[in-house]
Amino acid sequence: MEVKERIVQDKGLDHTLKLLEEGYLFIKNKMDLYKCNIFETHIMGEKAICISGEEACKIFYNEELFQRKGAMPKRIQKTLFGVNAIQGMDHKAHIQRKLFFMSLMTEVHQKELAELFEKEMEASVNIWANMEEVVLFHEAKNVICKIACFWTGVPLPESDVESRADDFCAMVDGLGGVGPRYWKGKAARNRTEEWIRGIIDDVRQEKLIVKDDSALHLMAFHKEPDGSQMELQMAAKELINVIRPIVAISTYITFTALAMYEHPEYHEELMRSDDNYFEMFVQEVRRYYPFTPFLGARVHKDFVWNQYEFKKGVLVLLDVYGMNHDSKIWGNPDEFRPERFKEQKDRTFSFIPQGGGDPGKGHRCPGEGITIEIMKASLNFLVNKVDFEVPEQDLSYSLSRIPTLPESGFIMKNIRKKL
Repeated sequence: MEVKERIVQDKGLDHTLKLLEEGYLFIKNKMDLYKCNIFETHIMGEKAICISGEEACKIFYNEELFQRKGAMPKRIQKTLFGVNAIQGMDHKAHIQRKLFFMSLMTEVHQKELAELFEKEMEASVNIWANMEEVVLFHEAKNVICKIACFWTGVPLPESDVESRADDFCAMVDGLGGVGPRYWKGKAARNRTEEWIRGIIDDVRQEKLIVKDDSALHLMAFHKEPDGSQMELQMAAKELINVIRPIVAISTYITFTALAMYEHPEYHEELMRSDDNYFEMFVQEVRRYYPFTPFLGARVHKDFVWNQYEFKKGVLVLLDVYGMNHDSKIWGNPDEFRPERFKEQKDRTFSFIPQGGGDPGKGHRCPGEGITIEIMKASLNFLVNKVDFEVPEQDLSYSLSRIPTLPESGFIMKNIRKKL
């Protein structure tokens, strides 16, 4: 009979408070302490197995071994993703819904959104030039919300752009929040679902006419596998799951600006480089700076990996931030170095800032290409389209806060178009 090795167990009854204290570093700190790639802890009153590394990621995205249903706490569904939406689906139902999402986010759509974003940012410079200072995060989230709604076909009056953008951001911010942050995120989710539900209903009743190929129209009339029309509330949740992640790219844009500021040695290279170097730079931003802390799933059936026994139903957390800063994967991971992405290699399970595996079949974010293209557009804008000064400010960000952002939101002043 095979002898199973005893899993490293975190001391103490429950480590939820410790997770809130350490944030992005919670799993990595313990992996470093225990010198392992797997340990057992307790989060929110239940056992959780934390894993890290490329091999762990391959296991985590094996749908015969893991399921997403029941893995995500209801409190997160009620703020970030929506209850019972695509992120909590498995197998055929998930694949069918995922393919629909992928059809909305083709390379053509990625380029289209990036062009819309850059055009809108350039138009904003005339306004910013007359302002004493501009907070990039605030401006970026408004611009992205505006172009995301335009692109999906969702009508959004100019007067409502900022409040709707704030609600989409509040849903994301509620992810790791407790108390007021969580309540704000939940209220934002409820308001947004009511708003989008009304719009979809108007489309179905032909009170609102939109393009047949728009995401709004396609979502409004999407058929479930059994041939029935998607339930109205679910259609609203899923359309939000198209728009919200696009608005969330404003965080990545802010970190892109921070990377430029913290690493001026790359500025000349960026000015004379092509799209390939831009992509290397933004990929390093996605690796180096914090975005997703970890991902969760539940064991679908009993199995053994690395001599450890995984029991059906147990919660498993994959350390995304830790993998992005794993010296075994990256070498000198605390050094910001875009050139590490010059080599074209398969990073399906080693670089997972927005999930791992096959985006067409698994749970990797279908909007990853949109993220990359908009980040490249923002980089081109900041490098080649505008001049600005960065005044003294607090650009630090806390790894104990999930999600996190530079404290100042990246303040810019004396903004003007490049001649």
